[in-house]
Amino acid sequence: MSDRTPEFHWFLPTGGDGRDPGGVTAVQGRTGAATRRPADVGYLAQVARAAEQAGFGALLAPVGLGCVDPWILASALTQHTGRIGFLVAFRAGFASPTLLAQQADAFRRFAGGRLRLNVVTGGDPAEQRAYGDHLAHDERYARTDEVMAALRDLLEGKRVDRRGAHLHLADAQLVDPAVEHPVPLYFGGASPAAERVAARRADVQLLWGEPPVAIGERIERLRALAAGQGRTLRYGLRLHVISRDTAGRAWAEADRMLAGIDPAAVRATQARFAAMDSTGQARMAALHGGSTAAARDLLVAPNLWAGIGLVREGAGTALVGSHDEVAARLAEYRALGVEEFVLSGYPHLEEAYRVGEEVIPRVRALLADRAAG
Repeated sequence: MSDRTPEFHWFLPTGGDGRDPGGVTAVQGRTGAATRRPADVGYLAQVARAAEQAGFGALLAPVGLGCVDPWILASALTQHTGRIGFLVAFRAGFASPTLLAQQADAFRRFAGGRLRLNVVTGGDPAEQRAYGDHLAHDERYARTDEVMAALRDLLEGKRVDRRGAHLHLADAQLVDPAVEHPVPLYFGGASPAAERVAARRADVQLLWGEPPVAIGERIERLRALAAGQGRTLRYGLRLHVISRDTAGRAWAEADRMLAGIDPAAVRATQARFAAMDSTGQARMAALHGGSTAAARDLLVAPNLWAGIGLVREGAGTALVGSHDEVAARLAEYRALGVEEFVLSGYPHLEEAYRVGEEVIPRVRALLADRAAG
C-alpha cells in the first residue's frame, strides 16, 4: 500500500433524491417526479455545497438516459461552489474527441481546473441503441480506447492525426489549451476488454463495491496488466453508505429501505439487468440474486450489503454499520490499494454531512495510527 492519503468524493443524485425507497431506484424511465426531491439546480446546489463543506474532493455527475446532462449540470454548479471538483461522466463515442476536448478545456479554464473526466463505455445495449449506438460489447471498448488516446493527447496540447477502426481525426488541436490544469481520466469496466483499455489509457480505474477478496483480485490483475504497458494505475471504489451512531440503527435503516421496495420493481429491474452485456452489472446482480429477504440476509461481506442493487443499476452495494465499522471497512479497502472513494447515501444532502463529519475522520485516524504503528 502506498502512503498516499485517500480521496473521498460524493455523488450528485441527478435522478431525484429523498428518504423513501423511491429515491434509491435509478432505473430508466424514472424521473425526479418519482422522488420527494426533484433534481433541480436549487437542490443539487445544496448537495454540492454540503459535500464541499464536509470536505469531499469532487462530485460525480453521472451520465445516462435517466440523468440530466452532466456537462450542463456541472457547469451550473461551479457557480454555487468554490473549491470542490467535478467528476463529469461522458459516453465515449457519442461525440467527437475534438469536441469533448474543447468542452473539457473550456470547463477547466473557467472553473479553475476543477475537472476530472469519467469515461463511460456503456453496458446496456438497449440504452446504447437509444443513443444511436449499435456496436457490440468489445467493439465499444475498442472505440473507447481510441477516444481516450485522442482525448488525452488533445488535452495535453498535442496535435492529433489518428486513423483507427472507429476514429479518423485529421490535424486536430486545441487553441491555447489550459494545460496547466491536467484532467485525469477515470474509467470503469470489469470485462477483459475493459481491463485492457484501463491498463493502456486510464489514470484511475473505478470499481464497484464487491467483497474485499474480489476487489483485491481485480486490483492485482489490473496492476499486472498496467505494468505490461509500462504504466501504473490508481484505483477508486464506488459505494453507498448507511452509517449511524450504532450498528443497530444502521441496520434498522437498511430494513426500512428494503421494506419499502416494491417486489414488482425488483422483478422488472432484474429482468432489464439480465438483458445487459455489462460484466460489472452481472457481478453486482450475482451478489443478491434478486432476493428480497431480510436486510441482513443480503450481507455479502462484513458490513457490505447488496440490497440497493435490487432496484438500482450500477453501484449496488452499501457499507452498513456504525461509524467505526464503516470506517474500518473503508480502511481495509485502502489497504488493498484503493486510493479514492466515490460515496453516496440517501438522502444525499444530509448524508454528505454525516459521512463527511463522522466516517471520513475515522478513516483518516485509522490510517494514521497504522502508519505510525
